[in-house]
Amino acid sequence: MTRLFRRLQPAQKFRITVGAIAQGAPAKLIAQLLKIPKHLIVRVECWAYVLFVHRGDRGGQFICYRQLRQWQNAVACQIQNCSTWQELRSLWLAIEHDYTKYKEQYPDEHYPFLCQIWTKHWDMVWNEPESSPTGL
Repeated sequence: MTRLFRRLQPAQKFRITVGAIAQGAPAKLIAQLLKIPKHLIVRVECWAYVLFVHRGDRGGQFICYRQLRQWQNAVACQIQNCSTWQELRSLWLAIEHDYTKYKEQYPDEHYPFLCQIWTKHWDMVWNEPESSPTGL
């Protein structure tokens, strides 16, 4: 488990409930990831490191949290909550490490999106007089 995974704690913090699945949004996204019709999803269990999707047509299938939009949004939120350039840089190093180690688990659009969010927030934090380092 990487620092970023420990920081986000998806099993505890991501809300993927039976009620939410019944309303459609998470079920639709999970169905798209698995490339199956939404009605084949019987239920979803949030495990420590993965989601386990019970399917109507066969036993079940695993999905990594990193594949979910909630992961991308949670990382973006972490970026936006950094108040110093040191904290922001430390977070980016954790993101880079996680992405490098688990690149195949990330959808193609996540990394460019996070780079854009990070760059915007870096510019904002860096330009604040009390947070930018002296002499740089």
